[in-house]
Amino acid sequence: MSLTVIACGPLCLLQDGGRHGWQGLGVSPGGPVDRHAAAWANRLLGNGRDTPLLEIALGGVELDARSDTWLALTGAELPACLDGEPLPAWSRFRVRAGQRLKLGFARAGQRACLAVAGGFRVRAVLGSVSTHAREKLGGLSGDGQPLSVGDVLECADEGARFTQGASVPWSYRPDYREPPALRVLPGPDAFTAAQRQAFFRQPWRISPQSDRMGVRLRGEALEAPRRQWSLGVVDGAIQVPPDGQPIILLADRQSMGGYPVLGVLHPLDIGRLAQCPAHSEVRFAPASVEQAQADLRAFLRFFAT
Repeated sequence: MSLTVIACGPLCLLQDGGRHGWQGLGVSPGGPVDRHAAAWANRLLGNGRDTPLLEIALGGVELDARSDTWLALTGAELPACLDGEPLPAWSRFRVRAGQRLKLGFARAGQRACLAVAGGFRVRAVLGSVSTHAREKLGGLSGDGQPLSVGDVLECADEGARFTQGASVPWSYRPDYREPPALRVLPGPDAFTAAQRQAFFRQPWRISPQSDRMGVRLRGEALEAPRRQWSLGVVDGAIQVPPDGQPIILLADRQSMGGYPVLGVLHPLDIGRLAQCPAHSEVRFAPASVEQAQADLRAFLRFFAT
């Protein structure tokens, strides 16, 4: 049972919950940059939250089905059709052997998630199939390469799992056209009150030099305190290098960093940032650790069922 890649657009990556337990050796966790969209794609199919799926940057993907199965598509707003028939966004749908799925290019957002019932069958490397090009880990062949034309994705025979399609309720779907106000938790480094206010006061523009490792911001430069040591970093850490232009770390980040950290993005806002296109504007607002912990616990409970 399989899907064959006919076209794969700018970047199509196999991802799962990430490669955990190896940061002490400098190995990045990886995983999808928009965990909300990924979790919903798997939930629609009754998969576990961290089941392997495809993260599709910008679109332009075509897949031929070699068996009957069910797929779910979430994330970036893009035109999708099955044998020429349009498909609803944020939904699951049946695919029969011989049919072709075509995904156009994103009209809002940057990354779509495509999951299959039962998950894609790929050999794990260090406990994960997540594709990490810089570290040459994961993916279809285990060497960190993105999908390419002609690749075959093995999947389970799940054509009879459901009797009908389903969609995510509107209230759970983000509006990628609306400029977000992203929540920030306090960081470990002693930025002055004036510099923190400067960060929150101004809009920041997304640099085209952003990628899965981090989102680079452009705006009025900040003045960061000097630091003489490095420390471990996490997803969403807001580093301020000497040029004063912040970098917000994403899934393929390094495990250690020497730049001062102004704060950490709310874990449920990281995916929203990752969906913002180059040159768009974002704003930030201070938030509490206690509220972020409560939000994250609720998210994990919801997608654990």
